[in-house]
Amino acid sequence: MEETTAGTEAAQIPKQRGESLLETAVRYAEERRWDVFPGTWLEAVDGVQRCSCGDATCPAPGAHPARADWETQATGSATVARRMWQKQPAASILLPTGRTFETLSVPETAGFLALARMERMELTLGPVTLTPDRRMHFFVLPGASVKVPDAVRRLGWSLGTLDLVALGEGAYVAAPPTRFGSQGAVQWACRPTPANRWLPDAEELISPLAYACGRDR
Repeated sequence: MEETTAGTEAAQIPKQRGESLLETAVRYAEERRWDVFPGTWLEAVDGVQRCSCGDATCPAPGAHPARADWETQATGSATVARRMWQKQPAASILLPTGRTFETLSVPETAGFLALARMERMELTLGPVTLTPDRRMHFFVLPGASVKVPDAVRRLGWSLGTLDLVALGEGAYVAAPPTRFGSQGAVQWACRPTPANRWLPDAEELISPLAYACGRDR
């Protein structure tokens, strides 16, 4: 799905190979058993890439739900996913959190610092995305949104002082190679592999993530 190019010392960012959104969405459902649903897409308006939602000031152009009932639209069926993207091949790939995984979202600078620290600690990581709005999402087992506040407090931090957000039920993340307007595409900082099919528990990653976010304040 991706090939790796030179990145920072903390991690290398996989380069997308140009696989179609349809093929990628089907792969996520078929190989990772992730629920997927199509979001908005980009349209050229007077030579400018605009979000299909029609809002010229859209904060996430081409990378947010296209329907209010997106939670019921999400599917883990590769067949249904293929059918949905055949209807709109340019639709972004969105993944609902709180089902097969949740994510821990941190600023990009803190994320790379945490990745380097996790490597030294020899922690087992799940997939990690890097978004054009300079956020990193660490995929963890469901239940993170419940565990994170107490886990952070036990480490001596106040969650309100750290830019560390757990995305659980009712939220979603954009998956590679979804594009955010002219800002660029979502990429894998740690790509999905057979080795990280089993996700870590949020509590395993909280210490290095909280430390990195504290340093990044």
